[in-house]
Amino acid sequence: MNSLMMAGVELMLIGMGTVFTFLTVLVVATTLMSKLTQRLQPQPVLAQGESTNPSAQEMAAIAAAIHQHQNKV
Repeated sequence: MNSLMMAGVELMLIGMGTVFTFLTVLVVATTLMSKLTQRLQPQPVLAQGESTNPSAQEMAAIAAAIHQHQNKV
């Protein structure tokens, strides 16, 4: 039974090592792709006089949509 137990422990360690290695590679790849897309993505250019703040009409539409959503049963 001792050799069977050692084979099980060996298989467990190999499996856990494989999963750990794969997840580490996945995290590194995801981080690199995120940094690459942030570097390559152009920054939005605003027209002169244009602001990022919503107008009064847009704020009213947003408030109405939130109110309608909250009152939905």
